[in-house]
Amino acid sequence: MVLTRTMMRAAIAAVLPLSLAGVGTVVTAAPAAASGSNRPGGWQNSATGTTGPTSLKDVRSIIGADTGVASLLTGAGVGVALLDTGVVPVSGLPAKQIVNGPDLSFESQADGLRYLDSYGHGTHMAGIIVGNDTASGSKGLAPGAKLTSVKLGTANGAVDVSQVIAAIDWVVANKDADPANPIRVINLSYGSGGNPSSTTDPLQFAVEQAWKAGIVVVAAAGNDGAAAGTLDDPATDPFVLSVGAADTNGTVSTADDEVAEFSSSGSAARPVDVLAPGESIISLRDPGSSIDVDYPAARVGDTLFRGSGTSQATAITSAAVALLLQARPWLTPDQVKNLLKRGTSLTGSRTTELNVGKALGLIADPSSTQKFRASTGNGKLDDARGDSRVLSNNIPLSGENSVWGPFRSANWAAFAAQKRSWVRGTWMGSTIAGTGWTGASWASKTWGAAAWAGGPWGGTPTWSDPSWSIRRWSSARWSTTDWSGARYTAGVDWATSTWG
Repeated sequence: MVLTRTMMRAAIAAVLPLSLAGVGTVVTAAPAAASGSNRPGGWQNSATGTTGPTSLKDVRSIIGADTGVASLLTGAGVGVALLDTGVVPVSGLPAKQIVNGPDLSFESQADGLRYLDSYGHGTHMAGIIVGNDTASGSKGLAPGAKLTSVKLGTANGAVDVSQVIAAIDWVVANKDADPANPIRVINLSYGSGGNPSSTTDPLQFAVEQAWKAGIVVVAAAGNDGAAAGTLDDPATDPFVLSVGAADTNGTVSTADDEVAEFSSSGSAARPVDVLAPGESIISLRDPGSSIDVDYPAARVGDTLFRGSGTSQATAITSAAVALLLQARPWLTPDQVKNLLKRGTSLTGSRTTELNVGKALGLIADPSSTQKFRASTGNGKLDDARGDSRVLSNNIPLSGENSVWGPFRSANWAAFAAQKRSWVRGTWMGSTIAGTGWTGASWASKTWGAAAWAGGPWGGTPTWSDPSWSIRRWSSARWSTTDWSGARYTAGVDWATSTWG
């Protein structure tokens, strides 16, 4: 079966009206600049998935969070920033635990889509962290944490690296906005396809500034398999906590766990830091979202959905970090990383799997200070993008341009280091969000919206097509009864991508 562009748009049309704001602009994916593993995300039908569904209750046992001190923790008092595709007000997400940060996605320009998850990915991640679905009894791993959703992706996950950088900067600038729940964790289930130098990469500079500000950045390794030989950016950054996915083989014992075949493992110079369950994880369903419409067999009852990938593993790890920080709020990010790496269980004799219970039993080393060479941030933004671009009026976003205008890395890095890249709703001189908190959403509080014209690479576009395509979200493996999709096998053109 060939998945054509028309078919894809028809699927998305069932979820979203093709009438965002204005007419005439189509945003899609550019042809790959080179062959290789840097591909935009998609869905691949295969019959290779064998692991049965894994509930969050089972995950809690696997990571050692259901006994001892860990069983008493909920993540209360810890803020977690979810940089993803937004969240929706399903019954399993308590409004009191959710804050909507700014919507920096292209869909922010549509009143009916702003803050909401038209893709289904962000809601699934949120369910893993803070969900509480009374209908099914499924509960997130840190249900007492305060989750701030910063929406970046659209109906198929599309996002540019510049939007991710702006989101990280916003979190750093606003991490103490809620003194009772300061943001201590950033969940980045996102991976850029670029392979820039870690000593100059702007994206890695951004996550390092968050790390220096006391925020543990948890980043997905990617779903390209061990053969890729590298991690996705910014998991490549040596400072952050990179997460690979473990296949639990459908049991709560870690004795039979192994590295999931799709999980990127990195290299000897930069391997993954920890593994966490990432195969067929059951979390919240986002009814009517792109993945919900395209993969109904992945539904579990009426309220849940199951999927696989390093994204799920990342969300599990972010929740574990929240538990650890609730118990020991004085820990630095370096100490958190050190404890989680030391407090692991052996997995398949190859690497180690997260165990928050063991980590809580360890004494923090006050000298746990990472001394890697830091990024200057003055490298090329284009190097972080890889080989896939958003297009406006058939012109790809490339070069030193953000979605909103010219981007000068060295200038931005100087402002970001001083926490001055954001001034209320303006990022590096471009107004892209409101000026503060409003009450205009279902969440406990919401950052206001703003109109913006879009990037200069295509004139002054008016976003009219929600079927954007760009680099994958790193958990684009959604398991059904007989498949576990990962990514395109035939490049970036929808019309030539096939289901195996």
